Amino acid sequence: MATLQYSVVLVSNDPELGYTATVPALPGCVSFGDSLEEALENVKDAISLYIRDCRQHGEAVPDDRGAVVMVSVEVAA
Repeated sequence: MATLQYSVVLVSNDPELGYTATVPALPGCVSFGDSLEEALENVKDAISLYIRDCRQHGEAVPDDRGAVVMVSVEVAA
């Protein structure tokens, strides 16, 4: 079986509220975990389900769009 690789963005909701994991190349593919490790395991499951759903509906499986670039911007408040 072939393997695919996707960039995942992990955001801390608060140290006590866990982490949200999103996959930019797979719109709507979001998961959550109480720890980084749990969030990563859960998002792997979400990615697998996303890919399976694409294949079941005869849709192309999206490729990863490359590296995610994180920047900070300053705005007037």
